[in-house]
Amino acid sequence: MAAKINNEDISKAWLIITEVLSPAHANVRQRKQNETEFQNSVDVMIQNGLGYMIEEWFVECLQQDLRRNVAPTFWKVFEVEDSELLPKQLGKAVNYLHEITMGYMPCIDRLNSMAVILENRKSSTVFNKKNLSEAYILLIKSIIFFIMPAQFCKAVELFYSQAFKVFHHSTSEDEEEEDEEDEDECKGCDKEQEECVCKDILDNFHTINRQLDDIGILERVSGMAVTSIVHDRIKHHIENTCKGNFETSYLKNLEEWLDSKVLGWLTLVYSGNCRNTNADCIEGFKGRLLHFMYETFAKTHIDQLFNIIIEFPESEPAILDLKVCLEKTDLRGTLVTSLKTALETRLLHPGVNTSDILTAYIAAIRALRILDPVGVILELVCDPVRRYLRSRDDTVRQIVCNLTDDGSNELLDELQKGQPLLDDGCSSDDELDDWENWMPDPVDADPRTTSKSRRASDIISMLVNIYGSKELFVQEYRTLLADRILTQFNYEIVKEIRYLELLKLRFGESQLHYCEVMLKDVADSKRLNSRVMDERLKAAKREEIEVNAMVLSAQFWPAFREEKIKLPEVMQKSLEEYTKKFEALKGNRTLNWKPHLGLVNIDVELKDRTLNFNVSPVHAAIIIQFQSQETWTVEELSNVLQMPATALRRKIAYWQTQGLLREEATDKFVLVEEHKGRAMHDIIVTDDDEAESAMASAQTQREEELQVFWSYIVGMLTNLESLTIDRIHSMLRMFAMQGPSAVECSVPELKRFLDSKVRDQKLLFSGGVYRLPKSDMM
Repeated sequence: MAAKINNEDISKAWLIITEVLSPAHANVRQRKQNETEFQNSVDVMIQNGLGYMIEEWFVECLQQDLRRNVAPTFWKVFEVEDSELLPKQLGKAVNYLHEITMGYMPCIDRLNSMAVILENRKSSTVFNKKNLSEAYILLIKSIIFFIMPAQFCKAVELFYSQAFKVFHHSTSEDEEEEDEEDEDECKGCDKEQEECVCKDILDNFHTINRQLDDIGILERVSGMAVTSIVHDRIKHHIENTCKGNFETSYLKNLEEWLDSKVLGWLTLVYSGNCRNTNADCIEGFKGRLLHFMYETFAKTHIDQLFNIIIEFPESEPAILDLKVCLEKTDLRGTLVTSLKTALETRLLHPGVNTSDILTAYIAAIRALRILDPVGVILELVCDPVRRYLRSRDDTVRQIVCNLTDDGSNELLDELQKGQPLLDDGCSSDDELDDWENWMPDPVDADPRTTSKSRRASDIISMLVNIYGSKELFVQEYRTLLADRILTQFNYEIVKEIRYLELLKLRFGESQLHYCEVMLKDVADSKRLNSRVMDERLKAAKREEIEVNAMVLSAQFWPAFREEKIKLPEVMQKSLEEYTKKFEALKGNRTLNWKPHLGLVNIDVELKDRTLNFNVSPVHAAIIIQFQSQETWTVEELSNVLQMPATALRRKIAYWQTQGLLREEATDKFVLVEEHKGRAMHDIIVTDDDEAESAMASAQTQREEELQVFWSYIVGMLTNLESLTIDRIHSMLRMFAMQGPSAVECSVPELKRFLDSKVRDQKLLFSGGVYRLPKSDMM
């Protein structure tokens, strides 16, 4: 039979319970004296099914007290104008909140220990917390610290910044003890040594941390400020220690510094305060701070990556550090974007020489291969560089020059490895794939490129792939080789043979057959000149000009630069004498001279001195004319030498710079026989024009190649009267671009060629079609 509800007993019991559990600052001793009476009152409430009201009432009263009394009093402490007082005010506020909390704790503990309430906890939870202690912490955070004013945040930051500075100073005392003695000001508290308050700051620091932890809000109050302080400290340390120095690895030292300095301080903040903070908190901080350190270090190096690449291989430690950071952070995209921008801004513009761009590109290949062995970053970053190099006319020549340069460089080192190129431009790789250690390509990899090709391609392969054709490189080497031979006029070809053998290993023998014949021509010419010299000695006949010839097989050499000149009789006579000797030795073969090519060693005898020069035949022909008369006009010389006046003026300028000719009137030059003042000694010089290539320019050669199409085009237009550019191109592809040695021509290039013919009035263009002039069609 259920017990009868007695309202009078319930009212009396409720009054006792509210007096004992009231969140006012009641006397704890008085509450202990009423323990039996309080327990009996609780039993009355429970027996009448009203036990749940006790906890609900207490929590409601607690919320009202925190909202109406505690929070306003707590925040009023920070209403000060002097920001230097804020750390001190923080101590006062935390001490006040700690006293309030300690006053609440007996009531909370009493309720937590009520056995019946605990039995009903599953159906009577507060804010889904296990006990009232956790609910109380939640109320503190949600009512008082739901929004933290700027003044409070500033107070917390100043307090922890000051504490961190003192801690860092105290842990560095042993290292800086000698310096400390010579300083009047403490580096920890910034006060005079006699007035140092570092100990007080640390004591206050420990007290406030303990009180905040007792309340259960240590992380809530300190977390943001502590994180901001250590982040700033990590940034500052990395900036001062690592920036600009790429020859040293820093990651290990940074990790040790983080453990000893930063995490040491965090341990000091949370150590011993284990009520609401455990070891997992420090481990969590360590993981987050390590990630932040890797990220900050990576961003610092990414900002300097262009300089790191330029300084490679000395900067390899920085590349390896960055590689580790990229594996631990998500900054690949940032790196690619930043480096692309740096390359385009600092490298890919007309103000940078092609050789410098190639040097940077080669350094990028080597550095980024270490950073990302898969080659994806290299592929993404260097695509603009490849496209820009393709647009420069001298790129191929610069690459070939580096391949055959006398000095040591990356390309020559690669060439000496002797690794052959496959047809797709990649290095051969006969090794089996390691399937056990296979890893998929990163998500940012180009799906059109295979992983094997990215890994296998060496530096030369990547340079060849700029144009996609090794034939172009071989052709450029052929031109460069011819230019070296004809400008230096040297029969010593041991070095050139060595380079040729290396290139044959790389590009194949069939590709370099023409170059092999060219070097054979040089060797044959050397033997021929020796035989001619022997004939001269036997005849005991000394010629006025002794000729040494370079006899070339025309069909194997690139096109020569043409220049009109009629040599003086004395020079021409020497060439004819040499031709006779050649014909005598070679039977039915003869020579076709290129009079503007070669070198002439000439002595110029003046009244007061004799000068010696190594010049081109054209320069020699000009100065020889002044033997017959001392004054010449440009028009007279032009007629005698049968060369254009513009070219003649350029050549005369050389003799003016040497002080042998003087322009006494417009286009009238006189020989200077003697100089007043200091005498000039014998000199051997070479004209700047001698550096000019002996070979026809690429544009000239291309125009000659396209000239092959002209007869086809004339035939088409004669038969069909008018054709569009596309129709002409398709017909040329069908009839004129067939065979292994056929000349290829794109539509834009064909249009430029046809437009040049229109300017020369050899074609007419109107209505989108080309036609021949009427006179050409008749």
